Amino acid sequence: MATFLYKLGRTAFRRRRLVALLWVALLALAGVGAATAPTATSSSFSIPGTEAQRAFDLLEERFPGAGADGATARVVFKAPEGEKMTDPAHKAVVEETVAALRSGSDQIVQVTDPYTAHAVSQDGSTAYVSVSYEVNAMELTDETREALTRAGLGAQGKGLTVEVGGDALQTMPEQGASEAIGIVLAGIVLVVTFGSLVAAGLPLLTAIIGVGIGVSSITALANVLDLGTTTSTLASMIGLAVGIDYALFIVSRYRAELAEGRTKEDAAGRAVGTAGSAVVFAGLTVVIALVGLAVVNIPMLTKMGFAAAGTVVIAVLIALTLIPALLGFAGDKVVSRKQRKAAKGGEGAKGGEAAAGAGAKPNGGTRWARFVIRRPLMVLIVGVLGLGAIAVPAASLEMGLPDDGVKPTSTTERRAYDALSDGFGPGFNGPLLVVVDGDKAAADRTVSTIKGLGGWAAVTPATPNKAGDAAMITVVPKDRPSSAATEDLVHDIRDATGDDVLVTGATAMNIDFSQKMNDALVPYLALVVGLAFVLLTLVFRSVLVPLKAALGFLLSVVAALGAVVAVFQWGRLGGLFGVEQTGPIMSMMPIFMVGVVFGLAMDYEVFLVTRMREAYVHGQRPGEAIVTGFRHSARVVTAAAVIMIAVFSGFIGMDDQMVKMIGFGLAAAVLFDAFVVRMAIVPAVLALLGRKAWWLPKWLDRILPNVDVEGEGLAASADGPGAARPDLVKV
Repeated sequence: MATFLYKLGRTAFRRRRLVALLWVALLALAGVGAATAPTATSSSFSIPGTEAQRAFDLLEERFPGAGADGATARVVFKAPEGEKMTDPAHKAVVEETVAALRSGSDQIVQVTDPYTAHAVSQDGSTAYVSVSYEVNAMELTDETREALTRAGLGAQGKGLTVEVGGDALQTMPEQGASEAIGIVLAGIVLVVTFGSLVAAGLPLLTAIIGVGIGVSSITALANVLDLGTTTSTLASMIGLAVGIDYALFIVSRYRAELAEGRTKEDAAGRAVGTAGSAVVFAGLTVVIALVGLAVVNIPMLTKMGFAAAGTVVIAVLIALTLIPALLGFAGDKVVSRKQRKAAKGGEGAKGGEAAAGAGAKPNGGTRWARFVIRRPLMVLIVGVLGLGAIAVPAASLEMGLPDDGVKPTSTTERRAYDALSDGFGPGFNGPLLVVVDGDKAAADRTVSTIKGLGGWAAVTPATPNKAGDAAMITVVPKDRPSSAATEDLVHDIRDATGDDVLVTGATAMNIDFSQKMNDALVPYLALVVGLAFVLLTLVFRSVLVPLKAALGFLLSVVAALGAVVAVFQWGRLGGLFGVEQTGPIMSMMPIFMVGVVFGLAMDYEVFLVTRMREAYVHGQRPGEAIVTGFRHSARVVTAAAVIMIAVFSGFIGMDDQMVKMIGFGLAAAVLFDAFVVRMAIVPAVLALLGRKAWWLPKWLDRILPNVDVEGEGLAASADGPGAARPDLVKV
């Protein structure tokens, strides 16, 4: 592989104008596609194989035109202290609002009058108007949303407190500011790392191009593929992080090759042949982890994984082709001004040798590696115990999907949620919808059965369909939607009724979604870790090194989950991260973190340990190989980790609770994995194992193909007379 990539890097360097033109053309093509594509009108959410989904499908079949998947809104009215919503003046305001809502949009299916629908609280202080739409939230027009907001504001100035809640107000989260913060922080780290604005700018430029192509392609295909609102957010988050990191490693290796006195073209080829090989395998681990999300069998999650994986593939291709092309344009400016002055001093090849020798002097990575080698057991114990302590809160993990109750109190959705909870009880924000596949007698029996159970606050009479062969029953739990008591009520209803009675609604969907996530976690882990184990065995030609890598990843991801629980569920340091309301952790968070963090964690494993493997196969003792790996890679891996943490941390500032949680969780996971697992635990374990770390059974050594990530074949070809001739390099 190294020789093939070497040839690719030299070709891209020589044909730099053509390569750059092709990538700019791809960016322009994707941009035009995104600009001309029709606006995505659907973002369906389904959970195949669950009772909640079967009930939803039955509703669509037996209650056609009812807008079972349509958006909903609640306009909540609260009377001043000492007054009631039944007072004539307040009643007139509500009726005006109902009339304004009914005439405000042709997408409305139904607007209920609270005085005829019994939607006034027992103390008379609160009332609400329910609005149902024929399309889902993403298909609502701006005019429809404005009519909803306008109706609420119209009533606001007439003596009542009015708030609007529901998914009808759901909009696409804004991303620009978050990405800008990450890019600025990444730029600062790159300038400090390279000491050259040009070298620092190359990874940023190529990452932005890659993300631009990826996100524009997602936007262009969103309507056709029914992509969710967070798909492009995830793709940009992952694409930006890995795009900068992959380019960083190529540029860093290029500068190191120049320091050894090689020509620019040869240095570009060798950078792509060595660091590029690591980029390919690191990218493959990320792609495996993201594509593997398909085993969960939730279409939304599968599409998110495939879209993000596509962006990672683009990042890898850009690192292998566009980076060497841009290095050709950059010339001497890719190195620092100090190094350029030294080169002009006229030392020639001697200067290169001096630079190479300087690189062998002890640096921070060398000193840290030697410290770990002297005290490997102590470092291992401290690292494992430290992450174990952070992971403790993960044992209290409660999962659910975010609703209006976790939004900031500054939003009208959150205030509407609180008003309904105060006026009608905490369970009112998460009603259960029971669908009976039967006649009126069966529906009445179901109502009686549910009333014989505990945990409910209200059970409405059955509402039959026109054909009389199905009915709907609404059950309001006593407790909040995300509570264990509400989950118990759902299970009790399902256990007490027959197969012809199905429970759905947002709360039941959340419960089924969480269960599906739990059921899929072990198979997903087995698939992703198993495939990556095989891949890393190919890279390192070792059994114990991939095993150590996988175990270290599990430790870091559990610690990150513990940090997420502590902040978002327990509220520890919540104010520091903008968490105004604690609640359950997003159901997809554990499996999502496993998928994304595993791929990212393997990046550092590949980049750091391949340098150690390279030194070992060239004759160094195990301890010396560890020091050599850290001398060459520690600074760059540290910079890459800081950049990735900066990119992910930029998303913590977003208002969307799900995106905020993902950004925090990924930033924490990279922090733990890069600086505790890869920088401390990995060298400690390798030092304790010694030569055994690189052991591979002979029979397995014969079976496995030699992918030559370390560039042994490339090094051998360098000694021959034709080393400088790229046409003699064999693939």
